Amino acid sequence: MTKIVKSKYKLDRRMGENIWGRPKSPVNRREYGPGEHGQRRRSKISDYGIQLRAKQKLKGYYGRINEKQFKRVYEEAVRLRGDTSEILIGLLERRLDAIVYRAKLAPTVFAARQLVSHGHLRVNGVKVNIPSYRCQVDDVIEVRNRSRELVMIIDAIQSGERDVPDYVDADHSKLTAKLTRVPNLADVPYAVIMEPNLVVEFYSR
Repeated sequence: MTKIVKSKYKLDRRMGENIWGRPKSPVNRREYGPGEHGQRRRSKISDYGIQLRAKQKLKGYYGRINEKQFKRVYEEAVRLRGDTSEILIGLLERRLDAIVYRAKLAPTVFAARQLVSHGHLRVNGVKVNIPSYRCQVDDVIEVRNRSRELVMIIDAIQSGERDVPDYVDADHSKLTAKLTRVPNLADVPYAVIMEPNLVVEFYSR
C-alpha cells in the first residue's frame, strides 16, 4: 500500500485546482502554488508538461497511486478493445477503495483506502484488505459487523458534501454498496476536469 507521507492537499496547490472538491482545500484560500516561489508568474507549459499534469492529477485523485501501479492499469486499458481513455477510467472506478469512496462509506479516497487496508470491508462475504482490488459489476461490498460503529463511516454517510453517483447502489441502512455498471468518463463526478486522453498521449510518446 502506498503510504501518504506528504500533505494530501499539496497536489491541489501544485495544480491550482481543488482536485477533490473539498471545503478544506487550501486552493479555496490561495490559488498560487506551494513554496516561496509559488506566487511567481507561471511560464507557458509545453505539450509534454500538459500531458504530465493530466497524468499526475488523475493518478493523485485516486489516492496517489504509485507510478508502477498506475502504468499497469494504463497498459491493461491499452490491451482491451475500445476507447483506451474511457477504459482507463472504468478500471480506476472499479477499484475497491474508489467504490467505497463513491458510496460515501468514507469521507475521502484516502480514508477509503485506510478502511480497506485495515480489514473493515468484505466483498461477497470475504474480507478484502487490498485497496486496488478490482471489483466486478454486482459484487456486494459491506462493512464488517465489528466496524459498523466507526465514526468515520457514520460522519461520511451523514455528510452532504457529495452525492452517490448513479452507477453505485449504496444502502446506508445496511452499510452495503454495489457497482451496478462500469461508468464512462462523463458519468464520474470529478470535482475538476479530468483528461484521460492526455494520459494516453503521455504514455504513448
